[in-house]
Order: sequence, then structure tokens, then C-alpha cells
Amino acid sequence: MGYIESWEEFSKAAVRLHSQNPWKVRFVVKYRHCDGTLVCKMTDDKVCLKYQTDQLQDVKKLEKLSSSLMRNMVSKER
Repeated sequence: MGYIESWEEFSKAAVRLHSQNPWKVRFVVKYRHCDGTLVCKMTDDKVCLKYQTDQLQDVKKLEKLSSSLMRNMVSKER
């Protein structure tokens, strides 16, 4: 289980994974202050996507992705 290198690949794969089965997907964000790294992980127990960064600009991209996923979760019919 390696890390995806670019943010664009990770975000596209995360949206695709969420759209396939939104009820099984988990999205976890972990920040380690001692390393200064942010790790994003999205999984549905079969596929695991991970992205690691130490760039501040990626935090803004993470906010945009998470708000997009939240909008999709709220707008889905139950």
C-alpha cells in the first residue's frame, strides 16, 4: 500500500471511489506535528488510497476536496 504521488491523481481516485459506493467509504486525515506531514487516506476495505504531503498549499486542496465530498454526501437520495 504505497502513496499516490500527485494530488490530482489522489483527488480523482478518491471521488471515483466515493461515487462507486458512498456507504462503505471512509476518509481519514492525520497530521503529525513532529514531522510536519499531512496524510490523507480513503478506503472502502478493498481499495486504499493514500497521499502524504508537507506542503501548506495542499491543505487548501484538501479543504476543497472534503467540502466537495460532503456536498455529494448530503445531496444523495436515501
